[in-house]
Amino acid sequence: QVQLVESGGGLVQAGGSLRLSCLASGRTFSSYTMGWFRQAPGKEREFVAVITRSGDTTYYLDSVKGRFIISRDNAKNTVYLQMNSLNPEDTAVYYCVADSAILLRQSTSAYAYWGQGTQVTVSS
Repeated sequence: QVQLVESGGGLVQAGGSLRLSCLASGRTFSSYTMGWFRQAPGKEREFVAVITRSGDTTYYLDSVKGRFIISRDNAKNTVYLQMNSLNPEDTAVYYCVADSAILLRQSTSAYAYWGQGTQVTVSS
């Protein structure tokens, strides 16, 4: 079992930056693939980014490539999402996810553990 708590969301102007953090409980953080999803109002939840257990491989949604960076600190049980050059289309609730599977996957059903979400609002 792992519990996930996100932080770092808020209101930012277009072109600005935010860094989301996700603190995981438990002693086996390094055994989980970690990722981020988001859900905008009236839209389905979508994959944003994922990172392997060791942090050596990442994968991104095409629309955030070059703007967002996912990283992790296994000593701190924390995964991060650095979001730069934000635009209003990035407005959503952002969810931290975890799973013990090794493969990097984009489906919501692939992740067993979800945080409560943190709101990110980008104003134009």
